Amino acid sequence: MRQTLIALSISLASIVSVAPDVAAANTWQSDVIGVTQSQLTPQHWLSQVTDETLMSTAQIAAFNKHLIAENEYIVDPLEFVSQLSKKQLKAHILSISEVPKSPRFYPNGSPLTAKHFAKYQANLNLDALAKNNQVAYGMVVKRSVLRTFPTWDRVLNSGLDKDLDRFQESGLFPGDTVAILHESADKKWLLVRAYNYLAWAPKADIAISDKPTLSEFKNNDDFLLITGAKVNTAYVPDDSSTSQVQLDMGVRLPLVPAAQVPNLLHGQNTYASHVVQLPTRNEQGQLVIKPALISRSSDVNLGYLPYTQQHLVKQGFKFLGERYGWGHDYNGRDCTGFVGEIYKTFGLLMPRNSGQQGKGEYGINYRFDNSNSEQQKLAIVNKMQVGDLIYIPGHVMMYLGEQDGQPYIIHDVKGLGYNKPDGSFYSSSLNGVSVTPLLPLRLSQTKSYLDRTYNIKRIR
Repeated sequence: MRQTLIALSISLASIVSVAPDVAAANTWQSDVIGVTQSQLTPQHWLSQVTDETLMSTAQIAAFNKHLIAENEYIVDPLEFVSQLSKKQLKAHILSISEVPKSPRFYPNGSPLTAKHFAKYQANLNLDALAKNNQVAYGMVVKRSVLRTFPTWDRVLNSGLDKDLDRFQESGLFPGDTVAILHESADKKWLLVRAYNYLAWAPKADIAISDKPTLSEFKNNDDFLLITGAKVNTAYVPDDSSTSQVQLDMGVRLPLVPAAQVPNLLHGQNTYASHVVQLPTRNEQGQLVIKPALISRSSDVNLGYLPYTQQHLVKQGFKFLGERYGWGHDYNGRDCTGFVGEIYKTFGLLMPRNSGQQGKGEYGINYRFDNSNSEQQKLAIVNKMQVGDLIYIPGHVMMYLGEQDGQPYIIHDVKGLGYNKPDGSFYSSSLNGVSVTPLLPLRLSQTKSYLDRTYNIKRIR
């Protein structure tokens, strides 16, 4: 992830004004320039898109297979090597748990010293590395985190922005398979390799199992897909492991075979619910698959969604207004998590970080460098298709459509800033999933998003 903070800078002079809806004129106002209330609904943009299938199921499977084979940031955790030498394992640990070169601070403003980092390094448990180290395999049983060091301590950079925990790397979700490489000295954390990241996860959120069991669960074709931003399993009064478990967009869980579905489950009739196989963890840390109920009224789908422009728009808007969460912090997600979860509903895998995505060779790429003029970039921008991904250093945005000649995007972003008509700079925050125009956005009064755009990617 390691993203630079983005300031949205919107120049008033470059925006074509759109009058707000008459009915909303006296009830809604915003400091986000260039956006009307109607533009904050998916219906506003759906009239511009088609329901044509962009990639078939077979094409998506081939896309993922090629990505795993060719992209160094995507792996199948169950295909991870079963044993690591001491040198190999140490290299994996230090690849994520490296003492940063820049100063770090605790939320109270006190700086981290060498003594503080020595404590975190000690918990890496490097002394326990053997000549040969067996790799285990497991499954995530609840929404969880991936951390730089095996600790819950929040650590900030010199800006002391409490929203940006620099030890927070990414998130994990129920049903994710992981390779387990190492255990921390305090035995509370595991170094795991997920499909698109390696970092430390809480041991209590990972259940160990054998590869055949994990593979059968992961590859079951009869599954329920979470298509809402967040969906919970039904309340269970006497089993906390299956009660109101949060499932985020893109999570897929196998269905219990129809012949095995009971009339009652935990005292509730099952007829109005989907009955899924939910991963749980027993007291010994082993995987136990239990039946769980998800209401048929929930935002779910049997199997993946068709990969269409309509679904790209609809899925993106389900996150609108969710608070920005650096590295999936705050029970939310950041710009790449936002994009990644949308595309997971079609079964498409993506690397974790924006740079890994933007620089990756997969998809159709329109790359730019300092030799490209603004007009050359605009020529590509004007041909963008809904769902195209726009990359600037540290950030990714998804193209929504056009309004009066202005391209609009939806993205998960922190900062807000724009030049006022008098040339002064207005600074505030978006800090969530937002709809904004693209071309007026600026990193400073003199540097635009378009200036910094280095790739526009189409997933095909």
